[in-house]
Amino acid sequence: MAPLAAIARHADGPAPVVRVAAEAMATRFEIALHGARPEALRAAAEDALNEVARVERWLSPYLPASCLARIHREAHGRPVAVEPPVFQFLCLVQDLVQATGGAFDPTVGPLLRAWGFQGGDPVAPDPAAIDRAHALVGWRHVQLDPSTRSVWLARPGVEIHPGAIGKGWALDRAAEILRECGVESALLHGGTSSVVAMGTPPGLPAWRVALPGAPDLSIHDAVVDLRDETLSVSAAWGRAIHGPAHVIDPRTGQPVAAGRLAAVALPSAAASDAWSTALLVDSQGIPQRLASRHPGARWWNSARV
Repeated sequence: MAPLAAIARHADGPAPVVRVAAEAMATRFEIALHGARPEALRAAAEDALNEVARVERWLSPYLPASCLARIHREAHGRPVAVEPPVFQFLCLVQDLVQATGGAFDPTVGPLLRAWGFQGGDPVAPDPAAIDRAHALVGWRHVQLDPSTRSVWLARPGVEIHPGAIGKGWALDRAAEILRECGVESALLHGGTSSVVAMGTPPGLPAWRVALPGAPDLSIHDAVVDLRDETLSVSAAWGRAIHGPAHVIDPRTGQPVAAGRLAAVALPSAAASDAWSTALLVDSQGIPQRLASRHPGARWWNSARV
């Protein structure tokens, strides 16, 4: 994910009554709220950020006590039962993997390591290493049993890393907390790459958010109007414009070309996260899939002029 051009400066409207932020998922989550009761707004925002922290405790593969860490340790040998929200999340992931034709697939971790994008310098690895890593990638290795809310991994080494969807899902849950508290006007973001717009700023028809300029400038200075909608941005920035990028096509095992950017606006932040990643991976095939699944969806692609 690549950051939107500083949300605080590009979300037009009057200054929010309350702004609350917290660190989670190795990034900064921020909520800006409008309303008549600052104390109630702040309490609602803090509850929403507590929900983001709860999602991190469920989904972080780096926390030994998390559900995902336990799945990685144990689920290749036997089914592992998980909490209802985590199973709901995994079912959502499965649906999105299928909807995107595998262009979005959070089992891509072994390939990222094989290419040196996790814990090392990007290199061109031995083709045999790519083949070994690619054999561990694919949602076909993940089995979900609704009757027991359990997860089974078909072979050791299969992993689920929610980096391309976890922030969006956390923001969806945080926004639901705000709605339950009666908040009508708010802007939430996670790392400024995933944004949720609730209602509108006072006196304006929409929240206005600027996309960052892509290197090819085809969507430079695009401004997106959001009202009860989410926006997610994915980008492939490499060391050089045409060098390898840190985003891998799960279907081929190869990095996508660097210097590209994709953005998708949808009602759900988790969905817009997944679809923006898929669009970055497959700029030709995904628009048709996206339009079929979500009539009226909006997207921006730096490869499209």
